[in-house]
Amino acid sequence: MTSRLPGFYRLPIAERRRRLAEAAQASGRDLNLFSFLAIDQGGLTIEAADGMIENVIGTYALPFAVAVNFTIDGVDALVPMAVEEPSIVAAASNAARMARPGGFTTETSAPVMIGQIQVTHVVDVDDAMTALAAHAPALLADARRLVPRLAERGGGPLALEPRLLARSGPDGGVIVVHLHVDCRDAMGANLVNTLCEALAEKIARIACGRAGLRILTNLTDGRTVTVRCFVPDHCLADDVDAGADVREAICAASRFAELDPYRAATHNKGIMNGVDAVLVATGQDWRAVEAGAHAYAARSGKYSPLAVWRAGVGGLDGELKMPMAVGTVGGALHNHPAARLALDLAGVEHADRLGAVAGAAGLATNLAALRALATEGIQRGHMALHARGVARAAGATGELVDRVAAELAACGDVKPDRAREILTRLLPIKESK
Repeated sequence: MTSRLPGFYRLPIAERRRRLAEAAQASGRDLNLFSFLAIDQGGLTIEAADGMIENVIGTYALPFAVAVNFTIDGVDALVPMAVEEPSIVAAASNAARMARPGGFTTETSAPVMIGQIQVTHVVDVDDAMTALAAHAPALLADARRLVPRLAERGGGPLALEPRLLARSGPDGGVIVVHLHVDCRDAMGANLVNTLCEALAEKIARIACGRAGLRILTNLTDGRTVTVRCFVPDHCLADDVDAGADVREAICAASRFAELDPYRAATHNKGIMNGVDAVLVATGQDWRAVEAGAHAYAARSGKYSPLAVWRAGVGGLDGELKMPMAVGTVGGALHNHPAARLALDLAGVEHADRLGAVAGAAGLATNLAALRALATEGIQRGHMALHARGVARAAGATGELVDRVAAELAACGDVKPDRAREILTRLLPIKESK
């Protein structure tokens, strides 16, 4: 299968679906065309929605797309995205094309989540820490007996680590015990929370304190993905800017983010544009990944960029490292056919591959944003796509969408009133033909 589909965005929707089905069949995957048709209604029945959350009154659809041109760890991948913001899919596809000569390479850690068991009102925290360390092997064995099938598959509780938080204060002595759990292909929130609740009272007795909160942390610094790419200078160049100049400008923008948390926040938002779009499409808890990403960015005490760019020999080196707690079993995947279809489109069977795909999308959207900032400015490309949405909202259809959007972008006044003025003027011309 190839993800290199030139002109894909110009094709009618029906033709795009046909091409994707062909690409899937070429890789030996059976992608049911009827699944595509379900996407027209969001891929989710009202009955299924009512079983997922409370107080359901309907379903809410987002555009479902694929980013193309991606090569990840030597394998071409179609990257599913569900997102409302114009330019994200186009930006990811364009950046993937620039990085395509070497593609994106990834490393994923073991899928280890951390559960926290808080113990408060500990009278002697030093004795408690010693006792907990001594009982750790037995507590860990208890935890493993609670998940025998997961342990048989190579997962389950791996370590138990007490940490001293406070010697005194309004809650007395406070200790937190971290339970490290290999969740395999599950995101693992329910699993980890269940284990924490099962161990809490026993741990509190050992520490001679009171059991407090018992829940996972979303700072999953033991479950990360690292993504790298090299972009040759000639792939960075355009009609105006030489590749070496673009490379240096991107590196300067990266250094800016490393120095300034105000810039780093927007730098990281550009990463999450790609990551979140993949996670939403594949039915993940994208809010958990967002929380973990931003906490990880601040782990040194200063908020920093998750991705950095450096000048290499004849090109640009990029590296992203961030927490990535995702799963290919459980959660919304049981009920949402579009989420299952998204995994099928990407050829994803296991959580580590899904993390790699999401991470590559994040590094790609970051590259695209920095390149735009370093050259023409972010607004030119973004507003051109935004103009299409404004044109449609004003009532334009068919070929008039592009004509109204082109005039809006050219005048720089991308507003509904101006779109309606342009459409009113163009409609008589179209009808006379």
